[in-house]
Amino acid sequence: MSRIALPLGLAGLSLLHAAPAATWLPQVRRRMPALAGAGDPGHVALTFDDGPHPGSTPRFLDELGRLGCHATFFVLGELLERHPRLGRRIAAEGHELAVHGWRHGNALIAPPGRLTAEIGRAADLVRAVGGVRPVWYRPPYGALSLEALVSARARGLRPVLWTVWGRDWEAAATPGSVLATMAGGLRGGATVLLHDSDHASVPGSWRAALDALPALVERCRLMGLSVGPLRDHGVAAGRRRTPAPRFRIRPVPFPNAFKRRFTDAAE
Repeated sequence: MSRIALPLGLAGLSLLHAAPAATWLPQVRRRMPALAGAGDPGHVALTFDDGPHPGSTPRFLDELGRLGCHATFFVLGELLERHPRLGRRIAAEGHELAVHGWRHGNALIAPPGRLTAEIGRAADLVRAVGGVRPVWYRPPYGALSLEALVSARARGLRPVLWTVWGRDWEAAATPGSVLATMAGGLRGGATVLLHDSDHASVPGSWRAALDALPALVERCRLMGLSVGPLRDHGVAAGRRRTPAPRFRIRPVPFPNAFKRRFTDAAE
């Protein structure tokens, strides 16, 4: 009996550990709008992962300054530790610093305890460099594990993923492909995921995202949408889901009737 129970128990623990990673799937994220980053219907949240990197991040900051909009930068602790001056510039120019972890590893295969230590270390560094306690956490690859989720919450961080991305990390990515990939999901309340660094992707892939930025911001503004960081996105309220249909009991309109009929009163 014990020989069977042990493998079953380990399998159960493994499933519990990996269960939050299902939020990576679009159909799951749609059922969890706050986690996906759905927010103000008049606003689009612009977010960047995998920086800061001195070879690319300053170019994004220059372009964002020219466009007159701000963004949220999900930084890696190991890169921020190497380039604290760049992190200070991000904060000084009005952008938001958020936690992407210490290194770009998959939470699902991290040894127990590592994520707890690394998320805490990264959060402390972001606060020291930016001068403000970080609010958001996005795991590398969007892969949430139970430990990552619990550890982020313990540090006062809100996990947030994305509603639309540009697949800008791919070798074949171009500004046109980035915009085309985002087109179907670019609407009010969207959280956009791009990358300001090729630290964990194909060398030079960040150029596709950078060159797509002007058209992306222009498209949003033509739609009457403002573009900015997650702090201005109203994610706390999330997107209200349409209530499920309810049924009311109404009397049948003839006298002395004891029967009742159900009418669909969907709201």
